[in-house]
Amino acid sequence: MRNEQVFSVQGDAELVARAGHLFESAQTEFVCAARDLNTWSQPEARAVIGARMAASGASAASGASDASDAPGASGFITRKLLSPVALADEEARAHLRQVRRAGALVRISGSRLPHETILIDRRVMILAGRETPTGREYTVTTSRTLVDGVHSMFRAIWDAAVDLDTYLSGDVPHLDAEARVILAALASGRTDESAAKRLGVPLRTYRRRVADLMVKLEADSRFQAGLRAGELGLTPVASRRSP
Repeated sequence: MRNEQVFSVQGDAELVARAGHLFESAQTEFVCAARDLNTWSQPEARAVIGARMAASGASAASGASDASDAPGASGFITRKLLSPVALADEEARAHLRQVRRAGALVRISGSRLPHETILIDRRVMILAGRETPTGREYTVTTSRTLVDGVHSMFRAIWDAAVDLDTYLSGDVPHLDAEARVILAALASGRTDESAAKRLGVPLRTYRRRVADLMVKLEADSRFQAGLRAGELGLTPVASRRSP
């Protein structure tokens, strides 16, 4: 775009209709900064944007590690910067791990993000605004001054942020010996009655401690608790079979 443009749209449908082609035009860098996964992840918009980026080859984002922070063989790099709010539930964590495996660089920042934005090749910027009855308001601009200014702020916060894997590994809850025995019981498929008897506690007490363990692991189910424990490297202690 040779002439600078600025326009606003209401809701994801209008954003895709009027600015969807900009995602397809991405050649070198796709930057996304958001407080959580809801800002840019509405199903309809995400599907269209993903398809358009795939068509342009942009979805084959860098396979580089975050240590080098460099583009991959295709020369394209995707960066996603989020606040810890984005890790509020296991579904969100799983989505971000999938994004990470696909090659995107993902970092978590404890600093407040001044703008929730998408930047494409440092030539197009989409700013997320306020929620309205007809959907979220977005401003799209190709103003070089505005794009460069926000990109500079983004890079400053990005450089101080923590890689997703590092952030998650540093957020490991402490499990005492009893909690690890309970974790092992859950992994072995023991019934609550059997596990409670093994621990020498009433069934109600055992179930309360299972619930406490799930809270510590930020899990909504026993199955998720096992997955979360594996993710954090909390290997359950080996259970001893009764003679």
